[in-house]
Amino acid sequence: MPGTKLIVALDTPDLKTAGSLLKKLRGLPLIYKVGSSLFTLAGPRAVDLVHKYGGRVFLDLKFHDIPNTVRNAVESAASLGVYSVSLHLSGGAEMLRAAASLKKKPLLWGITVLTSFDSASFSRTGFKHGIERTIAGLAGLGAENGADGLVCSPHEAAALKKRFGAGLKIITPGIRPAKGETLTLLPPRREQKRGTEDQKRVMTPAQAAGAGADFIVVGRPVLQASDPALAAQKILEEMR
Repeated sequence: MPGTKLIVALDTPDLKTAGSLLKKLRGLPLIYKVGSSLFTLAGPRAVDLVHKYGGRVFLDLKFHDIPNTVRNAVESAASLGVYSVSLHLSGGAEMLRAAASLKKKPLLWGITVLTSFDSASFSRTGFKHGIERTIAGLAGLGAENGADGLVCSPHEAAALKKRFGAGLKIITPGIRPAKGETLTLLPPRREQKRGTEDQKRVMTPAQAAGAGADFIVVGRPVLQASDPALAAQKILEEMR
């Protein structure tokens, strides 16, 4: 799918490292995900840094709280000028409607089921149905209550794209480049050693694009590459 866009997860240990990476990737058609780790450390400065380098920000803080609190959080995100935010669809219809009611807001991307779950681990969460039925239900909840996009694994992308068409954007983490496109990786930082492969439902960029993903999210394959810009370029080429 030619229109699939690449989001690079800015999961760096500090702003200095983030700035170095942004400098290397400058000029590429990318969106940057600022998640809870970097935002907890640096706050709005992380968003400002991406904007300094001309990038758009997907603020991935996965809001999940009472309706008024989430509405206020989305309003605060809007004041930072971010492109999109994530919020858990399991927060319910009232929470989603509260966020969607804002006149000025970023795109609202609803989290269905995290890609770290497989069927066995998901069965222990207390949800009544399995992953696929739960995702289908949450996706419908998002579509009915103001979500602009759905965050799901690439394995669910095709079914959701068929169901909602262009009405909802599909955002897929859990992306790993094809083996033939893997670049030399730098030795992992000490804090990354505990971060073993935690994505369970994964696909290659080309597979995810072919399944209908409008955005794919990639972290370590770019961040840990010896040449991050070349790694990002290869992923963009693979999708095309």
